[in-house]
Amino acid sequence: MKRVELYAQVRRAVYVEGISQREAARRFGIDPRTVAKMLAFSVPPGYRRSQPPARPKLDPFVGIIDRILEEDKSQPAKQHHTAKRIFERLRDEHGYGGGISIVRGYVHERRERLREMFVPGVDPVSWSVFGRKGKEESDAENTSTISGRVSAADGRTGARRAVPEGVSA
Repeated sequence: MKRVELYAQVRRAVYVEGISQREAARRFGIDPRTVAKMLAFSVPPGYRRSQPPARPKLDPFVGIIDRILEEDKSQPAKQHHTAKRIFERLRDEHGYGGGISIVRGYVHERRERLREMFVPGVDPVSWSVFGRKGKEESDAENTSTISGRVSAADGRTGARRAVPEGVSA
């Protein structure tokens, strides 16, 4: 893959110095189609898969794994299935013949997608609820209004945020 510095040199030569794309290709020793791509993208585009990788052994069991993870949402955290336990259930109850690492990877990916995410700039706490009172009155009301509910992780490990009553997290 071409380096970012080469991208910058080619783009500068064509756009600032005003040389043709063919001349830039000759000067830098690259194909003219590569020059055209360098002009189309300001930075080198990363590799993109045309389709997700095939998982022939896991794909028939994805629905079962998703169902187990959905059922876990209604259970207490201590009773959630681990990836190892899901693998054991697939193997014993459904005849799964693949490896644990594939199941572990899928379960991790799926849990990340199901998890509540922190959206920067959106604050669920509406300060208009607390009104315009003096600092002492407002502080006293703030502490009584905020409940013990805690939303999902703030995008940082271990960071939690209290959410007022009546505000959905």
